[in-house]
Amino acid sequence: MASIQVLGTGGTIASRGQGTAGSVAADGAATLTAGLTGGHTVTARDILTTGSYRLTLQDLRIIAEQVQETLEQDDVDGVVVTHGTDTMEETAFLLDLVHDSPKPVVFTGAQRPADSDAPDGPHNLAEAVAAAAEDRLRGAGVVISFAGSIRTARGARKIHTTAASPFAGGVEVAHLAGNDVVVTAFPGPRRALPLPGQAFDSMSVEIITAYPGATPTLMRHAADDGAHAVVLAGTGIGNAGDGFAEAVAELTGNGVPVILSSRTPWGPVIPTYGNGGGKDLARAGAVVSRDLNPFQARILAAVLLAADPNPQTFAARFTRYS
Repeated sequence: MASIQVLGTGGTIASRGQGTAGSVAADGAATLTAGLTGGHTVTARDILTTGSYRLTLQDLRIIAEQVQETLEQDDVDGVVVTHGTDTMEETAFLLDLVHDSPKPVVFTGAQRPADSDAPDGPHNLAEAVAAAAEDRLRGAGVVISFAGSIRTARGARKIHTTAASPFAGGVEVAHLAGNDVVVTAFPGPRRALPLPGQAFDSMSVEIITAYPGATPTLMRHAADDGAHAVVLAGTGIGNAGDGFAEAVAELTGNGVPVILSSRTPWGPVIPTYGNGGGKDLARAGAVVSRDLNPFQARILAAVLLAADPNPQTFAARFTRYS
């Protein structure tokens, strides 16, 4: 029997209809866990109660701090974080970057509100508790458990707005077979970053998307507006049109790092093409995100720059953790 703490942050799993105002996160973690059955000891407390589309970087930092404090308790064997699906991939990835405990941290949520005719939250939460209590997932880092599948936070993305199983990507490390957690893979060792300090709250890392006819005007505007870094979500394996390579050179020359990612859901960024493509962007100073999608690349950039704003060392640090 394991001792699991559930930390609530809100999201659809905690939401109920408020008439014409729509569904709003309202239920606390104690309410969510009240119906759990099984052999594990489950305690609950709230960090936030809000929709994940409203979260700020400060909120993400607070969640990370609270999770780490909970993991340090001797009487806690694992942690479950209930969270909205909209931005779960960002919060879970931040926690994975700083996770230095063997104890499992499992994110879960729901696609249907708590007061719907067939809420999926209770089942997802029960599965997440089972995952957090699984000894064979100790050392696996931070994972997302949803609709019977348990996958690494790194690389995970929400790929469907309404499907019962909305996440893909990352590596599936386990799945549920009835009440049993079946472990199928195990992530390799990771370097943990320090928890970000309050400087993280005000980090401005903007995402600019490439598309036919796009110009680098927004990139330059972001830098002029005080952005600490820019993520360029290029086309394909990391490309952009006329003028982007020159803009990358300008921004990096002025101490604003540019990270080259891709708007394509899956696959690595591989600078290959000239004539303004990825080869030229990398030559101009863009740091390649490898397999990180734009949203997780943004989180990593914010963590690194909050700890050390030196643009001269940023590329090496980003590559080390990406």
